[in-house]
Amino acid sequence: MKNGPLLFTGVFLAILISFSALVLGSHGQLGRLTPYHDDNEGGAFPQNISGLAARGQLVYADLGCAACHTQQVRRPGYGSDKDRGWGERQSVARDYIFQARPQIGASRLGPDLANLGARQKSEEALLALLYHGSARHPGYAFLFENRPIAGEASPRAVKASGQPAGHEIAPTERARALVAYLLSLNTAYEYPEAKPYEPAKKAEAKK
Repeated sequence: MKNGPLLFTGVFLAILISFSALVLGSHGQLGRLTPYHDDNEGGAFPQNISGLAARGQLVYADLGCAACHTQQVRRPGYGSDKDRGWGERQSVARDYIFQARPQIGASRLGPDLANLGARQKSEEALLALLYHGSARHPGYAFLFENRPIAGEASPRAVKASGQPAGHEIAPTERARALVAYLLSLNTAYEYPEAKPYEPAKKAEAKK
């Protein structure tokens, strides 16, 4: 095979050029994204999460929540995400700039969670769901501890039938961190690039 080295060199260069264009090119374009500063709001978006919520993202990944939930609202015309109340706008790359491991998800056995914090304000309801589960959501009782009440009862204790007197079901730090992370998911701010694209002729017709 006289032209073997030349053939392999060509294949290698083709792979290298494709990798550079698709991976390195995309990283160079998206890696430069910074928070969008809004003078009217007096702040920059998105805002970085820290503390308990940041630790909660690690719990979310550890439990494999991305196997059943997404964090990506599709634009109108590509699904009924907006009609379901999952978000008022499509997700864009800027939403994930502070996430070292974006939890975009693989399937939707459960609802999209990208904007959960905007529609779910109750820490109590989320803790109850995590402990008891539901018809479509497994319970994670191992994130809680059944313990004797020492002094005052925990304000975050979950109510359960058949609970012995003097005991409570209290969330562990992992449970509280996970709930803090879920409540931090709020993509209500609309970036300029999140507005649906309209062809120039259609935009002029509206004017």
